[in-house]
Amino acid sequence: MVNLAPSWKVISFVSAFSLGVFLILYQHFEEKHVHALPLGFSKFNLSDPPPSCARWKDNMPAARDSSTFRLYIEARRIWRSKIEWQLTRNEAERILSDVSKAAELGDWGARSLMAHFYLDGLGVLESNRVLDADPKKAVEIQRTAAEAGQPWGLYDLGVAYEYGYGGVPQDTVIAWSYYLRAAKLGSPEAQMALASAYRNAGRFEDEATMLRCAYSQEFGKAAYELGMIAKVQERFKDAIIYFQQGVKFGSEDCAAILWRLFEVGHWPRPTEKEQEALRALRISVDTERSERYRVISEALKVNPDLKLRRLDLVLPLPPDEVPTWSGVSDATEPEWSDPPTY
Repeated sequence: MVNLAPSWKVISFVSAFSLGVFLILYQHFEEKHVHALPLGFSKFNLSDPPPSCARWKDNMPAARDSSTFRLYIEARRIWRSKIEWQLTRNEAERILSDVSKAAELGDWGARSLMAHFYLDGLGVLESNRVLDADPKKAVEIQRTAAEAGQPWGLYDLGVAYEYGYGGVPQDTVIAWSYYLRAAKLGSPEAQMALASAYRNAGRFEDEATMLRCAYSQEFGKAAYELGMIAKVQERFKDAIIYFQQGVKFGSEDCAAILWRLFEVGHWPRPTEKEQEALRALRISVDTERSERYRVISEALKVNPDLKLRRLDLVLPLPPDEVPTWSGVSDATEPEWSDPPTY
């Protein structure tokens, strides 16, 4: 009589095979889940029209606690007052303590800064290193902001996906879906990212549209890019105005390009047409103007948070004469007492 019962070896083989198939299928579906677009997000497609302009402040909470804001902003001021290696340990500890407390109390500016600290750490020397980098904690904060629909969190989380850190898998498709959502909600960084993509695709009008969106929100990098485009197109007056506005917005690059312009009276390798146009705009070697832009450029290198909205009063463009000044502080607005907003 033939024994039809399967041997233990056959059973083991079938079980192992089934388990292997199950694991492969599980990994496949898990991989699809990890790399799936978030619910409600769209894939960024270069053939689609650009998103409409939006302001990031319109997508932040309307109210902001004044005392918590002050705790955060004073700590941020200390952090921006020096190059990081110049901070003492006591200063670094105070910065971390106050920003952390403000973040716990719910200030989103403080939470954003804490995410930055977790990405890079705080203190670059052994003597003032008070926080080691922990990208996972940075991504946790960014994800919370993204879930709340905040443009900065969506953009920063997109960066995490683009480069793959903090426990986030590298996935450029998901990264660009986050950039698209952030741009739709007014993130100037995301609007700049889309502008770059449009430029690379030869969609120069759409590039300019996104740059103007960011520029309208006083984003210094957008002013610089628009100035460079105007310069290449030989719209020299527009270029200089964009650079001047960029300085007001806190762009070190805009300050540096005007510093060099007034140092020698023209940009590198000028054409005859450019020289003629600059002369018509009364642009020439101007030691005083050049020095002021240099000082401002150096100040913005340390503190890019500076907004120099009074710049035209102390450093107007030609043909206006420059009045006396006592330094960069003359170009900044005085503190206001209104309730703080985002």
